[in-house]
Amino acid sequence: AGDLTGGCPNAALRFKESGEGAFAISAGLPTVALSLLAPITSKYCPYLISHADLWTLAANTAIRVMGGPDIPTKFGRTDAKSAAESVQSQVGRLPDGDKGVDHLRMIFHPKGFDDKAIVALSGAHTVGGCHADRSGFEGAWTEEPLRFDNSYFIDLLNKAYTEETSSKGMPQHRSKSGTIMLISDLALIQDPAFKKHVETYAGDKNAFFNDFTEAWVKLQENGCFNLREIL
Repeated sequence: AGDLTGGCPNAALRFKESGEGAFAISAGLPTVALSLLAPITSKYCPYLISHADLWTLAANTAIRVMGGPDIPTKFGRTDAKSAAESVQSQVGRLPDGDKGVDHLRMIFHPKGFDDKAIVALSGAHTVGGCHADRSGFEGAWTEEPLRFDNSYFIDLLNKAYTEETSSKGMPQHRSKSGTIMLISDLALIQDPAFKKHVETYAGDKNAFFNDFTEAWVKLQENGCFNLREIL
């Protein structure tokens, strides 16, 4: 089963034994990402800041440090007390990298994100990369995966990608420079309604930053109530 809507940022992911922490789509997050935050969480959570608020603040700070927009953080998220407060299943939560246009809309539209927001949020692929032992895909999307800019969109429009299969048997595409795109990435230039936003962001980094900030904040605050601007 599963639900395309519902849920909220409540840090249920930190319970590794079941629920969101055990979902396949969460692979690497409870072990790698949360381990990096452990020195901070052990000192400040939940006495000064909730886990959910800290994760939000950490994400926004990382984006800024990598050269991205300065995203405002609001506070007041309540932490889940157990894995029982996780969403029902991973179905409908995040897009699958091996699916295209219709799937992207099926995932995001019910949550209140239009085509422009889908493209803007996809721009987060300007940083980071895929790990075969987690998602099954492998490789970085851009040549400088620790710099947050509009390279992802520039590459989508200008690089040629050849279809290949990852070491885990997942379909993906690779450029001559070694960067990759997934089927869900290339979908953004195959649909005219998506592609017009790709073209805008490729030519105007500030437009991307502005639209990404709007969609990202909406994503971070989805399902939250009575958030405040100060800790």
